[in-house]
Amino acid sequence: MDQDKTHFGFEQVPLNEKVKRVAGVFHSVASKYDAMNDLMSFGIHRLWKRFTLAQTGLKAGQRALDLAGGTGDLAMKMSRMVGPTGEVVLSDINASMLNVGRERLIDAGIAGNLQYVQANAECLPFPDDYFDCVTMAFGLRNVTDKDAALRSIFRVLKPGGRLLVLEFSKPVVPGLSPIYDTYSFKILPMMGKLVANDAESYRYLAESIRMHPDQETLKNMMQAAGFEKTNYHNLTGGIVALHKGFKF
Repeated sequence: MDQDKTHFGFEQVPLNEKVKRVAGVFHSVASKYDAMNDLMSFGIHRLWKRFTLAQTGLKAGQRALDLAGGTGDLAMKMSRMVGPTGEVVLSDINASMLNVGRERLIDAGIAGNLQYVQANAECLPFPDDYFDCVTMAFGLRNVTDKDAALRSIFRVLKPGGRLLVLEFSKPVVPGLSPIYDTYSFKILPMMGKLVANDAESYRYLAESIRMHPDQETLKNMMQAAGFEKTNYHNLTGGIVALHKGFKF
């Protein structure tokens, strides 16, 4: 691929255009994002996120960053885990998603230990060695320079801190891939059309999943960024994987 270009789904676009194109997708789907997540995953995304939260190791008084945190599913739970003496930052590059997340958490009565920061994962505006845990659920595949984002996350983690990346991955169960492909490319855009009046955004989401690094490749990328004790758990037959790495 041309080094001045990157993938936007299956399409090649100039590097500086991907951020705008991805922003357009999430501006479009923000208001229906939670409803579509429940519908697309048959509610299973809640179990994936519950498993992720169990791996955070967060304790009262600690700091956590929910990166590409969208509507705040993880941030909401982590704010309770760290308590009033802790801090959780909900961060997203997309203003529409961040606004939906802020309104949702305020409506839920969660305040005090939560902050909201619009930021690009590739150049995080936080001090070195600041967070005990960084989570990123279904966001890394939309980042233009994933290696830069992993290095940026590594920098802001405290020694002993951990990164958890929950992301769509490559099915590992025999016979699952063709079923998953049919669902992704036929049914998913149809759902997007019916529920969010936006088939194209959900077609992009399906394509972006296919262009995302597989389990072993992402593990190697995390190690190259400096993470140690890196491993992953396949969930739902590898349709989703949770990658974990530590900074020492």
